Amino acid sequence: MLVNYCDVIAGLREPSSHSAGKFLHGARAASSRVDRRTSSVHRLTPPASLAGVTIFITACLGAALAQSPGEFRWAGDPEGGAPFVEADPARPDKLVGFDVEIADLIARGLRRKVSFVNVTFTSIDQSIERGDADIGLGGVEDTPARRATMAPTVPYYQFREVLSVRDADAARFRTLADLKGRRVGTLAGTIAYEILLRAEREFGIEPVSYDDDVHPYTDLVIGRLDAVLLDNVLAERRRRAMPGFMIQPQSVAASHYVGVLALRNAALRDTIDEILRGAMRDGTLERIFRRWGVWNDDQPRLYERVLAREPVAPVSGFGGAGDLALAPSAWEAAARYLPALLRASIVTVVLSCLAMGIAVFLGISIASGRVYGGGFTQKLLTGYVEVIRGTPILLQLFVLYYGIADVIRLPAFAAALLGLALNYAAYESEIYRGALEAVPAGQLEAARILGLSEPQVLVLVRGPQAFRLALAPMTNDFVALLKDSSLVSVLTVLELTKQTQIFATNIGSWILPGLLCAALYLAMSLPLAALARRLEQRWKAPAA
Repeated sequence: MLVNYCDVIAGLREPSSHSAGKFLHGARAASSRVDRRTSSVHRLTPPASLAGVTIFITACLGAALAQSPGEFRWAGDPEGGAPFVEADPARPDKLVGFDVEIADLIARGLRRKVSFVNVTFTSIDQSIERGDADIGLGGVEDTPARRATMAPTVPYYQFREVLSVRDADAARFRTLADLKGRRVGTLAGTIAYEILLRAEREFGIEPVSYDDDVHPYTDLVIGRLDAVLLDNVLAERRRRAMPGFMIQPQSVAASHYVGVLALRNAALRDTIDEILRGAMRDGTLERIFRRWGVWNDDQPRLYERVLAREPVAPVSGFGGAGDLALAPSAWEAAARYLPALLRASIVTVVLSCLAMGIAVFLGISIASGRVYGGGFTQKLLTGYVEVIRGTPILLQLFVLYYGIADVIRLPAFAAALLGLALNYAAYESEIYRGALEAVPAGQLEAARILGLSEPQVLVLVRGPQAFRLALAPMTNDFVALLKDSSLVSVLTVLELTKQTQIFATNIGSWILPGLLCAALYLAMSLPLAALARRLEQRWKAPAA
């Protein structure tokens, strides 16, 4: 009987158009057999066995549905993802882009229905590895690390890393060597970022990493950066929409866009490779890229080599790409990135300590104003607290760095420091206000009877007791601020979490980078927690 049910369920796996009919036919046949054998089943099968049958049937059904080959899932990031994948301006619920069309092309070749999975660009590899989607697309670069740890497709587009500079600097900054001591922006976790790290050692430039491809060019135009190194596809698209900069004709390096699959899906990758080769041969890929205005003379040469099944190096140029041409082992990468992680840890500690110091000062001032101030002052400070607590800290950081750039151009570190301090000041003020109001009113009256003025009552009686009450939550907030400092990476501040993310993306794994990052955060937070516990024990109120 179990075999009969599993035969029925197996009909779900049939990819033909007669699947539904076969399923229903099998279900009716099984039902009739069950009807004929009902009495014998009740006589011979105990209730526990019937429960086992039910579980077994459910497992068969789940396995059949999970293995259904009718859907082709691809992962990408539509946020700032043009021209690879983006929301259609005319229909925001629809995706457009040349990688969207390539995903449709592959799905048709596989005779599956295409399905999109929204994944942050820097997490595409990890998402594919854990099975969230079959393939990752959307400007995914052909890197040595991906070739070593994933199953990338054949290259389907060749891009060049190009240098963009302001129009006025076109004659001064022609190559990376001309940018000694200058700030050069790019996307984190990309080949361009690795090139900038090497140029930092060779030429003394200052790499600046971004999470999107829009803000590097806006910062270049307004003077926060001296140059931007990114794919020619992105650079040319931004130049058409944004005046004020030009692209140097000499490329720095070259690589390719690929689709990325998990190693266990190598057979599916091979099938997709043949679909892509067919699209290269019949001109389908050329028509797609021409529609998006990115077809150039580099592509026929690439297609000729791919169709001839010749080996194609992942990265070329920049003096042979040197250490970019080989994928380092995890431990070699750890040795290379550890100094950067330590420097990022220092940035995290300094930023957190300064921000917390300012937040404590402002928090005490706000709390005192709400307790001792007049009606207008109390309403004004209450409004500040509610606005800050009611809006996301990321929004506040964006406003400080990008939103008011036309009025005042804050440096990235200053904007990050101010944003964290103003945000945490609101939360600290509530802690201190609650602590001030928790001091018994009888003690305050006694102090006033003794002739102490209100400032003296605050400094000598109320303040010390309130500080003791506020110490534990204040320490908790400091540890939280230490971790929330990771948000300032959106302002190009390279703190610990951002550096770890770059490390993980470049080696294709989060295990070792994650362990190192966690160890460094613990090394920063555990001593603080221990110090707070000692102070709490020392200043604990005596038992009654």
